[in-house]
Amino acid sequence: MSRVEGLRADSSQFTLEGEPFCILGGSIHYFRVPRAHWEDRLLRMKACGLNTLTTYVPWNLHEPEKGTFNFQDQLDLKAFINLAAETGLWVILRPGPYICAEWDLGGLPSWLLQDKDMQLRTTYPGFVNAVNLYFDTLVAVIKPLMFEEGGPIIAVQVENEYGSYAKDESYMPFVRNCLQSRGIKEFLLTSDNWEGLSYEGVEGVLKTLNLQRLSFGAIQHLAEMQPQKPLMVMEYWSGWFDVWGEHHHVFHAEDMLAVVSELLERGVSINLYMFHGGTSFGFMNGAMEYDTYKPQISNYDAPLSEAGDCTPKYQLLRTLFSQYHSKPLPEVPSPCERRVYDPVSIQQHLSLWDSLHFTNKPFRSEKPVNMENLPVNNNNGQSYGYTLYETIITCGGTLNSKNNIRDRALVFVDRQCVGTLDYKTHELALPDGKGEMTLSLLVENCGRVNYGKTLDEQRKGIVGDILLNHTPLRGFTIFCLDMKPCFMKRLMSSGQWKSDVKLPSIPGFFQARLYVEGPPKDTFIKLHGWGKGAVFVNGQNLGRHWFIGPQHHLYLPGPWLRSGENQIIVFEEQKADDKIFFAENPDHGKTIDVYKLPFCTLM
Repeated sequence: MSRVEGLRADSSQFTLEGEPFCILGGSIHYFRVPRAHWEDRLLRMKACGLNTLTTYVPWNLHEPEKGTFNFQDQLDLKAFINLAAETGLWVILRPGPYICAEWDLGGLPSWLLQDKDMQLRTTYPGFVNAVNLYFDTLVAVIKPLMFEEGGPIIAVQVENEYGSYAKDESYMPFVRNCLQSRGIKEFLLTSDNWEGLSYEGVEGVLKTLNLQRLSFGAIQHLAEMQPQKPLMVMEYWSGWFDVWGEHHHVFHAEDMLAVVSELLERGVSINLYMFHGGTSFGFMNGAMEYDTYKPQISNYDAPLSEAGDCTPKYQLLRTLFSQYHSKPLPEVPSPCERRVYDPVSIQQHLSLWDSLHFTNKPFRSEKPVNMENLPVNNNNGQSYGYTLYETIITCGGTLNSKNNIRDRALVFVDRQCVGTLDYKTHELALPDGKGEMTLSLLVENCGRVNYGKTLDEQRKGIVGDILLNHTPLRGFTIFCLDMKPCFMKRLMSSGQWKSDVKLPSIPGFFQARLYVEGPPKDTFIKLHGWGKGAVFVNGQNLGRHWFIGPQHHLYLPGPWLRSGENQIIVFEEQKADDKIFFAENPDHGKTIDVYKLPFCTLM
């Protein structure tokens, strides 16, 4: 790619290399797509007629522990951006530090919350210092990929939707300076929804808009705020995300196309969010918290499906975008082959209680300690998964959580489940017994909120006193069950698995083996007859399953399988079946049209 002049906004139309340029963008997040599938997804983006890739950068994956950085393998940002360039795509990078993204804590590392006074997304010294150290490393990775250095990055976004947060007027200039002081000279922009547009802008940074429903009022307002500047919808929500326990949200292709067509006719640049949603593998999903807390599932409704299929939205967009190119679009790659493997039977199981000695050394504390402040992971605390709290009681009665459970707890007396505590259920009757009894609370972090004013309050586990008959419980033994690969490896090598699957202990781990003949192909795991938990294949955490839906399948990428024997482990909290099934396509259950939702729920 020649280098004359980068992206400019000197008039009502963008220019790139001195020529008029309309941004036809789409979001694909490298951290949500198996690396082996990156090229396929980018080729499909190019074949749809898009010219620009946008991607977030998740701080919590790249710096999982303070001062420990990972830009390798699945997180090789440099390789992903270079692959986009080879595909013929420009790149707009959205490095945060906060990214929202329907991602745990909006991409911020949970270890920031060890500081009880932490003020995220402000110039609070503890946050500023952490951002500076992170950007020292991040910018060293991305600077050689900038346009002026010969790379494909033509623009960089400063933070994300700060106008609707707006707690510190000094913060956005600080983030801009974090980039510029480290040598980033490319075009800078911000993105905000309608609510956030009213926030005062940052000098030298172009405002852009996020929306789904066509709002000429918002677009006109943006034009008046920035006269003689190009207009851009940085996030055109071409689909939507789902939360557990509600219907699958769909945005009909014809409704989407009408808006995109109108925007392009008016000369507005656009970025489809998401173009390909990918998968929030593992425990990385975010959550909503408006009136109530609602954790999100692991995928999006998008033009390119979770498994890389070209949906009707894709086909309509390709036809539309082809009108904005002087040359024919590239051929769409052949469909990704999938396979419906034969059902596999559960062969062994291991109870949660028998797995505890594979965890790190338990921590003893007089009072309960939240996940982030546990002395694990090199004193960076526990970020994700489950935490088990145990203490001794001598009587039954009323257990009251005082709403200090984050987010959901299974409660056991002498390892017999007696109920659940969560945001809605704060009290539980415990049975009477003779002598000392062990009270256990298995607490799940269902995902930290990723958008809104409550980011500072996203500590998980038990975050305050739990009362039994009005008296605070004391003397806890705490086990970290983050189910990281090292734990799963120890678990898989254990000789304590039991083969009598007719009498399984729940909660527990259930093991099956899938034999693959020939090259592995993508598939979906279907857990009919199971309750709630998580699924691991060859040590990789695919994500959560929960019978309440709307998600009833988990995407299993072929590259994560191997020819021959593969190990599947299901962690199950509630009820287990004796088989695991596979499917070619996912089942999302009942649907709801996003156009029928109140406008406020679409931010």
